[in-house]
Amino acid sequence: MTRFPPWLRTRTAAILHDLMVIPAAWMGAWWLNFNFDPLPAPVWHLALGALPVLLLVQGPVLVYFGLYRGVWRFASLPDLSRIVKAVVVGVALSTALLFLISHAQGVPHAVFPLYGMILVMGLGAPRLLYRWTKDCGAYRGTGKRVLIVGAGTAGEMLARDLLRAREREYRPVAFVDDNPAKQSAEIHGIRVMGRCADISEVVAGSAIELILIAVPSANTGQMRRIVEICEETGVEFRTLPRVRDLVAGRQVFDALREVSIEDLLGRDPVNLNWKDIRRGISEKVVLVTGGGGSIGAELCRQIAGLKPRALVILDNNEYALYRVERELSSTVPELALHAVLGDVTDVAAVDHVLGLYRPQLVFHAAAYKHVPMLERQIREAVRNNVLGTRIMAEAVHRHGVPVFVLISTDKAVNPVNVLGATKRVAELVCDAYQGCSSSHFITVRFGNVLGSTGSVVPLFRQQIRNGGPVTVTHPEVTRYFMTVGEASQLILQAAAMGRGGEVFVLDMGEPVKIRYLAEQMIRLAGKQPGEDIGIVYTDLRPGEKLSEELFYAEEHLDGTAHHQILLASARENGRQNLNAALDELAKACAAFDDATLCRLLHQLVPSFGAKAVVRAEQGNVIPFKSSSC
Repeated sequence: MTRFPPWLRTRTAAILHDLMVIPAAWMGAWWLNFNFDPLPAPVWHLALGALPVLLLVQGPVLVYFGLYRGVWRFASLPDLSRIVKAVVVGVALSTALLFLISHAQGVPHAVFPLYGMILVMGLGAPRLLYRWTKDCGAYRGTGKRVLIVGAGTAGEMLARDLLRAREREYRPVAFVDDNPAKQSAEIHGIRVMGRCADISEVVAGSAIELILIAVPSANTGQMRRIVEICEETGVEFRTLPRVRDLVAGRQVFDALREVSIEDLLGRDPVNLNWKDIRRGISEKVVLVTGGGGSIGAELCRQIAGLKPRALVILDNNEYALYRVERELSSTVPELALHAVLGDVTDVAAVDHVLGLYRPQLVFHAAAYKHVPMLERQIREAVRNNVLGTRIMAEAVHRHGVPVFVLISTDKAVNPVNVLGATKRVAELVCDAYQGCSSSHFITVRFGNVLGSTGSVVPLFRQQIRNGGPVTVTHPEVTRYFMTVGEASQLILQAAAMGRGGEVFVLDMGEPVKIRYLAEQMIRLAGKQPGEDIGIVYTDLRPGEKLSEELFYAEEHLDGTAHHQILLASARENGRQNLNAALDELAKACAAFDDATLCRLLHQLVPSFGAKAVVRAEQGNVIPFKSSSC
């Protein structure tokens, strides 16, 4: 590749070059006007006499139009446009000034347009030539042969970055794109050799060593299809993040990463009414319980960016609280942040926090949620998920907090496990308080969150790192999934929409087979399921269902102003008996009476019981039978 001395690549060298081009263009215009004949002495002196005016006018104009903000290495059409504008303005000002000084006597009128045209060529051609010489070396470079999926803007920028990279580690040799208009077209000299369905043929025919997916606007379905085709080739592949994740000003190649399971299970970008959300958060004191957990921490991140007057985080996990406090203090230093170590089941602590900080909005994300563990820990599940919610709701009512948002789960619908039953009772608690309080109680219900603490995705990653096997409970088990960011944003949107008493259900899209999730994660790790990493089916765990539901059959779902948030109609729940049942639950918790706890949960949530699990006096885990209730 052509090498230029370092001093030639400086801004000073560019300015000196342009200042030399001005007299050359001016004298060339005179020479051209005289049909390349030698200039008579008077004409020569006249042309030279006008040069100082041209230099004094044209030089500052070139600076004003930003010719020296650009880099010759990346000269392009915008740079040429700036040159043309600068020359037109400079010629017009020079002509006017010469007429004011001497009426431009003896200067042929054709000289000025000729000077302008020559000056444009003199300023533009060296810049484009410099870029061409640099790019020629790039196009002849060696390196790993790359196929780029997507010949749009992102693909073009990626190819350009690769061609310009000094290391020449990668060499793009082909594009594929599903746009019929782009077939057989060339971008930076690289041909579009087919559609996405032709990836395997292009890989084989062009000896491709790496596939780069540059389709940041692709939805989940399109991304799954592309990834499945890439997996069939056996060639390594990478992807650009989605449009919303790309960092402005960053080189496209720098943003490349491995395809993650979130790319395949995440959904289309959430379009939110940020104006309403900001109105509900800005300049208000917001309390998040369980703020150190997956959902709670992400809620805190989202809220911190909406300029609340203060953010109060309550959590009983010291390290989780420290971690989120440190993160937010670093990323949003101007935030009035209060990290409180405390428990939602501690009446005095909850009263103290609400009295001290006077929150106007409470997000109740504190909950135990590990299904198999809670089957053996009924007392703790009830104490935290049910009684903790009751204590928070009572305190919110007593302190006059305007809005209380309960974070619920799809497992609360027709629950067969302790987690689902306790979260369903928590929903009933909010429903009951809505009927007798000036505070607005809102429930938001959704399914699994990708990568959350204790979820299946981190477990599978660890099992794959350890060489397998990956354990799946049943080949037909399905779950709903969304990303933690998406869930948190939709919670904020639901809170902004709620007026009290609503049960908002987040549209989770289509359920995903856990078997598919395991297989895809193995493939994304560069392994083959069943060959490199085995999959073992362990049968459903206690309290686990084959598939989850997002609403009860008798709940009528209505649309809302947001297409990804549905409204479930309230059900008749016998509110007058709820407080008495909650008092009995509290007594049973104090007595560590799991059998009574299970019976009371079954009374409050009839679908729970047939497969519920309680601890016997001997310490054995036995199935609870509803007939003994």
